[in-house]
Amino acid sequence: MNKTELQSLAREFGTPLFVIDHKVLRESFLQFKKYLPRVQPYYAVKSNPHPEIIRTLYKMGCSFDVASMPEFQVVYENIKHLPAKTRQDFIWDKIIYANPVKATETLEELDRYKILLTYDNIEEVKKIKKHAPNSGLVLRLQVPNTGSVVELSSKFGCPSGEAVDLMLAAADAGLGVEGISFHVGSQCTNFENYIQALNLSSGIFKEAQSRGLDLKLIDIGGGFPAPYSSDVKPFRDLAKKINSEISRLFPKEIEILAEPGRFLAATCATIVAKVIGKADRGGKRSYYINDGIYHTYSGVLCDHIPYQVKAFKNGTTQICSVFGPTCDALDTISLSNELPELAIGDFVYTENIGAYSWASSTCFNGFPPAKVVHLNQ
Repeated sequence: MNKTELQSLAREFGTPLFVIDHKVLRESFLQFKKYLPRVQPYYAVKSNPHPEIIRTLYKMGCSFDVASMPEFQVVYENIKHLPAKTRQDFIWDKIIYANPVKATETLEELDRYKILLTYDNIEEVKKIKKHAPNSGLVLRLQVPNTGSVVELSSKFGCPSGEAVDLMLAAADAGLGVEGISFHVGSQCTNFENYIQALNLSSGIFKEAQSRGLDLKLIDIGGGFPAPYSSDVKPFRDLAKKINSEISRLFPKEIEILAEPGRFLAATCATIVAKVIGKADRGGKRSYYINDGIYHTYSGVLCDHIPYQVKAFKNGTTQICSVFGPTCDALDTISLSNELPELAIGDFVYTENIGAYSWASSTCFNGFPPAKVVHLNQ
């Protein structure tokens, strides 16, 4: 998307405007497949559940990681017209419900779909046995999250020493255990996390098989970093390490899954906003725009992403503060953003903002989320 096109769309549809380029989305999917050919991507719907994004990835042959019934339903809309057997095969082979802790009502809804579920504790085994006995199970392991922007290991994952016993407990309950999963943390910049997790998983895999479990898959989770800045190492470098370890540790008949969300969704969207106010505070220029951290820039707070607001104008820049439109002082996008002199009404934009942005927008303070426009569907 070039600057002229973005400004034209902003004038046509108004701001804030969330522009999704499906050409970029398809390119990200193909890049993932190119560099990790043995790994089947299950798009993490939570990163951006927009139905058009799901539809594009479905057409590309993508699988899906869902974590709630609404996320399941947005995927199901694409397959509900299929013959019963084909539809069920898709659910079993191409959807994983990767939320380790589920409400009993959710399990009761899921039971009729015969779907893969993750779990990480004995209470979940009891719940699944009672409310969703037709499901397949994948045990989630606790693995190192060092160097990841969003750490997940304190909330999910069973200790490695309990893993095989938990799988045997599920099997003894009459549940089918299909494999194991892990997550190294979101926006993982420490590639050694994957190496450690794969080696840990391999050891548990072998122990489980030696104790009579017939495991079929390993889910290496998400965490694949988006290129928010030049400091992020190329995906191909990470893929090379993962490919080497997978080939060394796991036989070819073992299915390898992954749950990329940010990696697929981040680069496909740009937000265009408008300057609605300006002031000098403490000797520094402050700009107020009509989008903020309660809306598309929610990743600043929830995801620790230092988004840069860019100007369409050229000119000498200065360090500025950029605030969102609400009355909350927390609505601060940046206190160190370089911008040229801007006028009220000027457009600004931020790239690579497709993941964990629109998905977590709110209507706080009465300001609605950004409008959405799709390109190259």
